Amino acid sequence: MKIAVLGGSFNPVHNAHVSVAAQVCDSLGYDRVLFIPAYKPPHKEMNGVLSAEHRLKMLELVCEDDSRFVCEDCEIKREGVSYTYDTVCYLEEKYGSSLTGKIGLVMGTDLFAGFKYWYKADKLAEKCTLILADRPEEKTGSSFSNHALGNFASVNSEGFDITKDSLFDSALRLENSLLSISSTRIREMAARGEDFSSLVPKKVFDYIVNGKFYGNHS
Repeated sequence: MKIAVLGGSFNPVHNAHVSVAAQVCDSLGYDRVLFIPAYKPPHKEMNGVLSAEHRLKMLELVCEDDSRFVCEDCEIKREGVSYTYDTVCYLEEKYGSSLTGKIGLVMGTDLFAGFKYWYKADKLAEKCTLILADRPEEKTGSSFSNHALGNFASVNSEGFDITKDSLFDSALRLENSLLSISSTRIREMAARGEDFSSLVPKKVFDYIVNGKFYGNHS
């Protein structure tokens, strides 16, 4: 079984997350995508983050509608800050012999740009197949790789230099896979009482509105 992981705060999960997960299965042949909500993301401030319980519930609602999606709560159970390397080690042990090949690690090009700063980045790169999802607003008419390399060069000038490593060339790419949606935008729209129903799955929208999360929904 080919497994890919998609981690994040999911505050809230939205249609871009779902679109990327589906494309990982449809275009790259993965059997399962594990959504892994962080209890406390190591690369983000926690201001305005909904409780782990509610973020997990929204992901469970998403996974109900596609058997290829699985909600994995290992980082929430671990509490505190979780690092992707530790999570991948846990998943390798959990799934063991049922795994086919390396675990796929899905991330946006914005996160990949700072990958060298991640905990045990070099070992993580050996364990995983990186799957890079490109946001439409990052396109400038150049090819994915040329545009991305231009961005990465400025942040990888020392240490583990991805642009001079085989890592970038060996990564799988999902071009134009991320819609122009962000969790921040959804939270801001919710706080202003604006309709954001087109940006999240219906079950997630209903859950947010019924729970009166993120602000005014009158």
